[in-house]
Amino acid sequence: MIGRLMAVIVVIVCAMGFTLGQTSSPDCAEMKTRLDRAETRLNDWPALARYREDNKKTAPPAKNEQRVVFMGDSITDSWDDPRYGGFFPGKPYIDRGISGQTTPQMLIRFRADVIDLKPKVVVILAGTNDIAGNTGPTTIVAIEDNLISMAELATANGIRVVFASVLPVSDYEMRDGKPIVQTVRRPPAQILELNKWLKDYAAAHHHTYLDYFSAMVDDKGFLKNELSDDGLHPNAQGYVVMAPLAEAAITASLKRRK
Repeated sequence: MIGRLMAVIVVIVCAMGFTLGQTSSPDCAEMKTRLDRAETRLNDWPALARYREDNKKTAPPAKNEQRVVFMGDSITDSWDDPRYGGFFPGKPYIDRGISGQTTPQMLIRFRADVIDLKPKVVVILAGTNDIAGNTGPTTIVAIEDNLISMAELATANGIRVVFASVLPVSDYEMRDGKPIVQTVRRPPAQILELNKWLKDYAAAHHHTYLDYFSAMVDDKGFLKNELSDDGLHPNAQGYVVMAPLAEAAITASLKRRK
């Protein structure tokens, strides 16, 4: 129904544009592309289809396998990129990041993309896109609630939890001669507030806190310029900083008493 409605809208708008001499064929093609993309997102809002086939092909963990699933957004998703060294070569680690996602989307796919893979540990890196309003306005409390639900689902299924801090952002990078103002969409004060909660909640509930923030922030409170090419996402050097911190947190989590 939504697809048919969108198609009708495109036809009407383009017809009106042609009549008025204001809309070109490429404009309509771009509009249709955007509407198709929006329809796809509406039909599978949490993006369960992204890893569905990969999950089917993933065998149960071998005996004594220390399987780890990384749940997150683009920062986790991009870690698979060969430009950044790939995703922990030789390790039984599984990447289940999806670019642009927020905590409610991750919560919906948590069973399929984490629990059903039967890992020993899940590393959750989430919240920056919630703060930016990627799926609409939200509150820090709402983000916390979603993270709590993920942690409780993991614990109920015998999976240890590592909560990663939200990374700092910066305005150092330029695009078309203008700064990329990440701090407007992701106010540093909100990142600090969420990270404090993550650290406190992890300590109170016997989870492990993975502190990327402290290792990647500069003396002005921004993401270190050399660790990012856009003020938001880590570059190859950024992942070099993050990888040993993640490994240490996983090791600590596996040593924790349940």
